[in-house]
Amino acid sequence: MYPATPDEWHGVLIELGADTTFGHAAVSTSSSASHTTFHITWPDGATTPLRLHQPPKGNAMPLSPAVENALVTLEQLDEQFGTQYPDDCTVDGVYPLRVAAFGEPEGGNTEWTTGFVPGMFWVAGDLTGDQQWFDAGRRHLPSFIDRIERKVHVNHHDVGFLYSLSCVPAWRHDKNEQARDAALAAADELMSRVLPKVGIIQSWGDLDDPAQAGRAIIDSLMNMPLLYWATEVTGDESYAVAARRHASLLGKSIVRDDDTTHHTFHWDPETGVPVRGTTAQGHSDTSTWARGQAWGVYGFALNYLHTGDPELLAVAERCARRFLDLLPEDSVPFWDMIFTDGSDEPRDSSAGAIAVCGLNDLAAITGKTEYQEAADRILDSLEANYATTAEGPENCLLLHGVYAKHGGRGIDEGNLWGDYYYMEALQRRQDPTWLSYSHPTA
Repeated sequence: MYPATPDEWHGVLIELGADTTFGHAAVSTSSSASHTTFHITWPDGATTPLRLHQPPKGNAMPLSPAVENALVTLEQLDEQFGTQYPDDCTVDGVYPLRVAAFGEPEGGNTEWTTGFVPGMFWVAGDLTGDQQWFDAGRRHLPSFIDRIERKVHVNHHDVGFLYSLSCVPAWRHDKNEQARDAALAAADELMSRVLPKVGIIQSWGDLDDPAQAGRAIIDSLMNMPLLYWATEVTGDESYAVAARRHASLLGKSIVRDDDTTHHTFHWDPETGVPVRGTTAQGHSDTSTWARGQAWGVYGFALNYLHTGDPELLAVAERCARRFLDLLPEDSVPFWDMIFTDGSDEPRDSSAGAIAVCGLNDLAAITGKTEYQEAADRILDSLEANYATTAEGPENCLLLHGVYAKHGGRGIDEGNLWGDYYYMEALQRRQDPTWLSYSHPTA
């Protein structure tokens, strides 16, 4: 049995100090709702803080060291940024404040990744049952409500990432009507990007931009759950119909015959004829960008869960098998899967975390043990070799990710989506019955 109270821990630590060559140590404690910190002062004057999280409420399973470390880092992020936002990726392992952009000040709610911040807090609340994490997620609601009302940089498909992880959780937990209305407004923004002659939801750019017209990217699969949720909430089937059609078209064109994936695919915007696959993030138009393949695993699985369409499940399994075939020995991919053991190219830990979540879903859907075993191998490697320990200066959960290799951004760094999906993977390991905020609830 673990000591149950700070006083009992105090006694244990004093005894440990007496039994070591350091001699007796002085121990003081400070506590919050989520943890107790023991400040150990050794005879030579050196101090050691030891932070121990309280057991999750209503859950008899103790938290793993990986979860403990993640929670400490999340707490630091919350304290450091408050209701401002870190940048998309770290610099030397540390998130800087988001740069001013789109008419918003430094630290403002812009770009496509800010939803991962409250998303991590909501997941931490589910994992621990601790109210402080739910409150941290709620504190970001005004920013997301304001953003969609003023339409600050929402003319892209990633409003799904933004609002599925910020406002949908507040509706699920609290039945917060302002959060619901903001998420529905975001779903309407996404619906405005449907190209009727093609059937896809255009990912980037103005709809009349010839460079982007008729183009969708594999990441977009992860934004479709916002539309399925909108149908659940309103009863309006048009949202789900658009999402299913989009996912189906991607399944037919963005996945190659060898089960690898294009990053992006182009259709003729007037005729709907499939034209070509290209990349913006991968090594080349013919290679397999690791994060894109992982989006395929998780994204097609999610769309299957919402539709029951067996073709989408088949495509998810094809993506999963190919992803696993191309992994290096330590089970965490290089940034592009054309590279393998022996290469000095950087890894992308975020692709590994995303794939874990998709493989968890495929294991639950199909009952095939190989998917769960693969998910466990990847997560074990992430925990052992890529996760931060909460003892260094880093304020991310995962190191060794890649944002944009060609653009020279976020190479061998942490990033917000990697941190979010790592947190989700930890929660899934803690509670395999947990439903993410992208899963159907009806």
